[in-house]
This record gives sequence, C-alpha cells and structure tokens, in this order.
Amino acid sequence: MGRSLHIGVLAGEKSGDILGGALLRELKRRHGDVSFSGIGGEQMALHGLTSLHDIERLSVFGLVEPLKRLPELLSIRRSVGQHMIKHQPQLFLGIDSPDFNLALEQKLRHKGIKTAHLVSPSVWAWRPGRIQKIKKAVDLMLCLLPFERDFYEQHGVRAALVGHPLIEELSALPDQETARKYLGLSQKGQVLVCMPGSRASEIEHLGPIFTQVVMKLLASDTELEVVVPAASLERLEQIQLFMPIEDDRFSVIEGQSRLAMVASDSILCASGTATLEAMLIGRPITIAYRMAWLSWQILSRMVTSPFVGLPNIIAGESVVPEFLQGEATVDNLYQSVLESFGTAGDMQRLRFAELGTRIGSDFATRSVDAIEELLADHAD
Repeated sequence: MGRSLHIGVLAGEKSGDILGGALLRELKRRHGDVSFSGIGGEQMALHGLTSLHDIERLSVFGLVEPLKRLPELLSIRRSVGQHMIKHQPQLFLGIDSPDFNLALEQKLRHKGIKTAHLVSPSVWAWRPGRIQKIKKAVDLMLCLLPFERDFYEQHGVRAALVGHPLIEELSALPDQETARKYLGLSQKGQVLVCMPGSRASEIEHLGPIFTQVVMKLLASDTELEVVVPAASLERLEQIQLFMPIEDDRFSVIEGQSRLAMVASDSILCASGTATLEAMLIGRPITIAYRMAWLSWQILSRMVTSPFVGLPNIIAGESVVPEFLQGEATVDNLYQSVLESFGTAGDMQRLRFAELGTRIGSDFATRSVDAIEELLADHAD
C-alpha cells in the first residue's frame, strides 16, 4: 500500500463519529498522506475528514421522523454515492447507521469499490434474514464482540474481531474507594446501583417494581446505599416520579453511570449496553426487563437469541440472571440482588474477567490492521 490512500467514510451519529475518529487517527499515524471524504462529526474532522454534509442531518431516530425526512436522506445518500463513484476511494467504510449505510455500501461495492462496515447490526438477535443484504453489501464486517464474528463467518461473510472501545474508556476510571468518595458514599456498607433504563418507556415499566425491590433491600440492610444514575435531566425527573423513595440512603444522580458502577458492589439494571459496561467494570449484575404486553408478544416472537444480556450472549450460556416480563417480580429480583452480594457475585466476577479477554482491547489498532489486510488482498 505504498500509493496515497483515499478512504470514504460515513458515520450517521455522534457515537459513530467517536469510533471513526479513533480509526482515522490510527490511519493517519500509519499513512501520513491518507485522505478522507464522506460524512462525520467533530472527531473525524479533527483527523482530516472532508464532510460532504452535516452529520446532524442524518441523526434521526424513531419510526416517524425518518419517514418525514426520507426525501432529504435519500438525496444525501445519492450525493455521497455519486461522490464516491467519481473519486473511487480504495475503501468505503460505513460506521453503524445500517439502514443508511448498507444500501450505500451495496451500491458502491457493485461499482467495484471495496467496502467495510463497523459495528454489526443485531442480525444475530432478530431479523436474521438481513444477512443476505449484508453479504451483498460488505467485503469486511468489523465486529466488536466475538459472537458477532462467529455469526458472520458461519454465513460466509468476511469478518474481523477488533475489540471493544469500551475497554480503553473504562480503564481510565478510578478505583472503588475514589469513586465512592466522589459520589459521597460510605466506604463501609454495600452499594447497589439501580439502572431502570435510558428510555422513558423502560423507566415507566421498571421503575415501580425496582422501587419495591429497593425498599425491601433498604429495610433488610441498614448500611446499604442505593444510587440511581439518570441518563439525562429529563430521565432524572422521570425516575424521581416512578421511584418516589424517601430515604437518606437512596439517591438519584444525573449522568456518572460508569462512576456509580465502579462505586457499587452490585448492579440491578435493564438490558442494554449497561450490562456490557458492568461486565467490563467487573460488578455482579441482575438483569430485568419489562415492556407493554403487546410489544412483548411481538418482539419475543422476533428475537432469535436465547439471552438479552450481553454477558450471557458473549458466554453462550447463563452467567448473569435474567428476569424478563412476568419473571421480573419483586421476590425474584430481591433474592438475586441479595445473592449477588455473596458467592454468586464472586462467580460472576470470575467469569467476567475471562469474558473480557475474549473481546480484547486495542480497538483502533485491530480495526486498521483488518482494513489494511483487506486492501492488501485487493491490491494482490
């Protein structure tokens, strides 16, 4: 790869821009004359990305908003595709935003441009038929988790395990004693972190039952402290509404979820990325999830994975207790949290250390290694 590199790259939201920034930095370190064009935010711009459109125009969520903006989104995708076909980069890298990127990747690959995609869609968990579209769209899938790579390899898609950026991020956190001091928590008693979700609907369904569990735990242990980190001020106000606990040992804080996890001895949480963060931090977890009855009836028939918690999915077996829908009862959650303060929690910690090594660190280095290997094969 002696000649000058031009790489097309597109991230549709802030989280993708952060990942892209790390990759562009590593590419610039190895290839000083590399150039980048596409769509990204501040992080990728810092490392030389020429952005064809404002990333904010792609940051749409929900079901209705993308439909309202569909003409604009299609126009942006068309213009980026035309730019790439005209300038013929050696590689086009789509970062997350699969609904937007995969169609673009398929078009560019058809035109002879090598394509890679970073952050696998949850095709292993639901709508597995999407693998056929992915096979047509990407030359290389960059996977953050080991079971994702295994899934793609089983379906004949070239894939590389590149580690998870969370590992480097979490390594910068302080120790438990320092975290407790910062949050004003006692050093002598047990600390439970309670995380009823980052979405309004999750808090609505889990808040009331978590309230009963927490009240029961506070009554049974006079030294226990409970912290509930809220994802935003709006979620904080909602948590206070759905978890109206008047106790000096109970507090709701805005943000600082990772610091709270470090300060904790155990975590009661909704399923989601928090379960992976808790695993990598090394704190025992109890997972609970509830949703509206009709939504559960539909979703439970669509999901193909036997687990919802990432530690269990990575392990391929039950490492962390999961209580879903009707099983998410006060007694079940109370008992599970109690057990997590003892030998059951110690067993989780041991497994978490082993599972973390399966993922590995050095996300940017491994991602660029895989990209260079793809480009070298193409050059041959």
